[in-house]
Amino acid sequence: MIEGRVEFELVSPESLLLSEAVEMVVVPGDQGDFGVLPGHAPMISTIRAGVIHVYAGGSVQRRIFVAGGFAEVTPERCTVLAEEAMVVGDMDRGVIEQELRDLSEDADDASDEEELEFTQARLQVARAKLKAIDEPLYQ
Repeated sequence: MIEGRVEFELVSPESLLLSEAVEMVVVPGDQGDFGVLPGHAPMISTIRAGVIHVYAGGSVQRRIFVAGGFAEVTPERCTVLAEEAMVVGDMDRGVIEQELRDLSEDADDASDEEELEFTQARLQVARAKLKAIDEPLYQ
């Protein structure tokens, strides 16, 4: 471990997306955002759809959208197991807006409660993606 840094790993079902020593990482926990610095108390948390902010050089260097998952924190490491992850700068507003329209139609046409709940969960993630594009950076 590099002094003054915490090892951060971001893993999706497909692959290891990021593994590096960072100054701090801010994770969208289900109970609110939490920052992880070296020496953090051990914890495990579910995460909500939102943006992970990765700090280096005293400012946010990366913004990564995650669609939910789990985070495990130790004094030396923060590991996020994400259901889905993508760099915010790579997200296409037009594609997401179309996804919202399609999912809204799917919700209106849902034939049972299970299908409706599944579609509503996907709508929530799509709305979080738009929010990620629009939200300001942590400084």
